[in-house]
Amino acid sequence: MPQPIIKVDHLSKKFMIQHEAGAGGRYTSLRDVISDRVRGIGKKKEQTRAKEEEFWALHDVSFEVEQGDRVGIIGRNGAGKSTLLKVLSQITEPSSGSIRIKGRVASLLEVGTGFHPELTGRENIFLNGAILGMSRAEIKRKFDEIVAFAETEKFLDTPVKRYSSGMYVRLAFAVAAHLEPEILVVDEVLAVGDSEFQKKCLGKMEEVSMNQGRTVLFVSHNMAAIENLCKRALLFDRGLLVKEGRVGDVTMAYQQSYAGIKGNVWNRIIPLGNLGFTSVEVLIQGNQPAYELKIKFKVLSKERHKKAFVAFDISNSLGITIMQALPVLDPFIDFEASERSYSVTIKLPPLIPDRYLISAWCGPHFSETLSWEKEIIGFEIIDSPTVGRNFPHVINNGFIVPESNLIANEKDI
Repeated sequence: MPQPIIKVDHLSKKFMIQHEAGAGGRYTSLRDVISDRVRGIGKKKEQTRAKEEEFWALHDVSFEVEQGDRVGIIGRNGAGKSTLLKVLSQITEPSSGSIRIKGRVASLLEVGTGFHPELTGRENIFLNGAILGMSRAEIKRKFDEIVAFAETEKFLDTPVKRYSSGMYVRLAFAVAAHLEPEILVVDEVLAVGDSEFQKKCLGKMEEVSMNQGRTVLFVSHNMAAIENLCKRALLFDRGLLVKEGRVGDVTMAYQQSYAGIKGNVWNRIIPLGNLGFTSVEVLIQGNQPAYELKIKFKVLSKERHKKAFVAFDISNSLGITIMQALPVLDPFIDFEASERSYSVTIKLPPLIPDRYLISAWCGPHFSETLSWEKEIIGFEIIDSPTVGRNFPHVINNGFIVPESNLIANEKDI
């Protein structure tokens, strides 16, 4: 039975965070320091101690990676993804646990890692290659391929301190991918490049994995890129490995986790009015730009009331209601002294990445409300609805990205 190329056993990484006593968590300005010194003139100096707090970036993490695997590592900011890659790349030492790696690791963790700003692109290729453990002969053999892939021929003899962040990434990725490491580790830095170069990089990672049997670990917040490249995924949350397995299952679990929102299930034993909601649950299904929300809800009649229908408002993180779903316009909930269950499927328009909240309403008419539960459950959109978009969405440009097509009129050209 083949041995895994990466084996992680009960890995933990602890950092000590210092807090200055008496600072109260407040940022201290130069003016504060000077005024404190002036007030302290003639007074006995008190010794201040820095308080230390333990922070576990990773806690008891265990997994294995086989040779040739393409593994996506996902999770929200602060989940421990980058710390894991730094430990695997031997940039930092684990606090406990063990890691066994067979083969050479090439890491692309942040823009310009391993580059010297005063050296030219040509010189940095040889420097970076040497850092990765390559011989000069190996680097020379791959040099032309690296330059062609990075598309930096014109700037090869220019100091990299004059490169843009995109050019940095092009050259750094080209070096890491072409110098034949057994394991290629790539963090979110590809988001800096343009969309065409991102596709080129994803294609190269797939090529080195499928054709050359090399292993790829890929961290990204772009779920479409993760699903297109990777077969397996690891989901991290606050330093814990909470799920691993087939990439589609793990990305769906990530999208349904709703961390920091009000949760995806809401319950109330007895409604406030004659008719009201006792349970509302939301599930997000599908992929961008065609997500669907499935809302399961229960209503309970306490006393006689008029027939009612339901509506669900969806608001964004700014509290702006951006749409309303009306599954049935005719009143359909009549008086019945029992709890009844329903489900509604809502086809979402292409929404920008954000946290969204759902409010539930029921009544016989919009001018008469029987129950109004405001922003009780939530869901999160992570992926951009625009394929290939490589820059953040700005709320000022709108919340919905409708499908659009461009047709060139040959007569006008």
